Amino acid sequence: MTETTRSEAASTGRVMLSKVPEITVWFWVIKILCTTVGESFADWINMTLGVGLNATALIFTVVLAVVLGWQLTLNRYVPFVYWLTVVVVSVTGTLYTDILTDDLGVPLALSTGVFAAVLAVVFGVWWVRERTLSIHSITTLPRESFYWLAILVTFALGTAAGDWTLELTGWGPGTSVLLPAGLIVAVVIGWRLGANAVLSFWLAYILTRPLGANLGDWMGFPPEQQGLGLGTAVTSLIFLTAILGTVAYLTVTRSDVADEPGSAQKASATENPVRERIMLGYYSVIAVATAALLVWAAGQPHSTAAASEAESGPTVTVTLAPGQSATGKFPPADVANFRTIVADTLSKVQAGDQAGATARIKDLETAWDDDQATLQALDDTGWNALDGQIDHALKAVRAGTPDPGTETQTLTTLLNSLK
Repeated sequence: MTETTRSEAASTGRVMLSKVPEITVWFWVIKILCTTVGESFADWINMTLGVGLNATALIFTVVLAVVLGWQLTLNRYVPFVYWLTVVVVSVTGTLYTDILTDDLGVPLALSTGVFAAVLAVVFGVWWVRERTLSIHSITTLPRESFYWLAILVTFALGTAAGDWTLELTGWGPGTSVLLPAGLIVAVVIGWRLGANAVLSFWLAYILTRPLGANLGDWMGFPPEQQGLGLGTAVTSLIFLTAILGTVAYLTVTRSDVADEPGSAQKASATENPVRERIMLGYYSVIAVATAALLVWAAGQPHSTAAASEAESGPTVTVTLAPGQSATGKFPPADVANFRTIVADTLSKVQAGDQAGATARIKDLETAWDDDQATLQALDDTGWNALDGQIDHALKAVRAGTPDPGTETQTLTTLLNSLK
């Protein structure tokens, strides 16, 4: 034990072994699994169940406090508790970013910059106090507190940066998986060639957030949105099962446990400072190349997308020609059904029955999705125009703090388009 650990043990009355797992391939596999199930599960509660963004965030904040308190009371790494905490932190960090974007209207570029600055501050204070950012040194309560705070911010940052990328490029979920996956490969190569191990770890950790979220979107989105069409519930179940199986394996084999206190204190710095500086330049080149790719992609023709991962998919804005009807080629019976549902929802909003409006608009989402294959084949432009308006209406009614004025405006606009 180091002097710091002894001092902490004396003040807390307990000796802590490493509170985090060894960084093996299992660590990265389960980290991506946790990120994906966290994203899908949050979407399922927020939208499918109609709980709402703010209510979902409040629920998970309370759950996070309970689970994190459990984790902090332990004096060693316990796979189930640790990874449960990661899942809950993943969901909570994502929801905080979604609230800034969807409810408060904060631009993704701004939230990305703010979260990056906050993360820099967390790392700075952590370094000044502990003189290390290595996760191999998580053997004291202050270090573990810094560790979980940093993880929470990395999830928020990863969400904002990932959504901003989608907003800039208009990429679908399948294509979007490739960028963070490629950057993680570049980080692994840099680490293998002598880059700073601590820097490499945290870069990869941040990148797994958009990778896992895009993977979940790809599996959950319908085929017409470049997905596999499994839905959020099935996607969550698949990844949750994989997480439980992996955690059970790690619990039995203890293949990711650092049992010796001394092993948790091993140095993480590279043994070749010159090579470390060279690889820092390599990371800088990768960053510049990534920025250039995003600038190029942003300049390519693509549909305007609202890339919020709290929604079931990107909202595409399509402008019709003057006098062009969005429903002219659609079966009148289907259009009448949509109008009835929207009119009922609008009536409930105006009567102050928010719960009823939320439940009724779910019928619109279901009917629209059921008829998509038929309607889109009849008129792709008209379908996309209405799809964007329906997404705006769903977002307005399901907002964590619904604004009756916004709800009325979006529903009225949609009702007028359904002529």
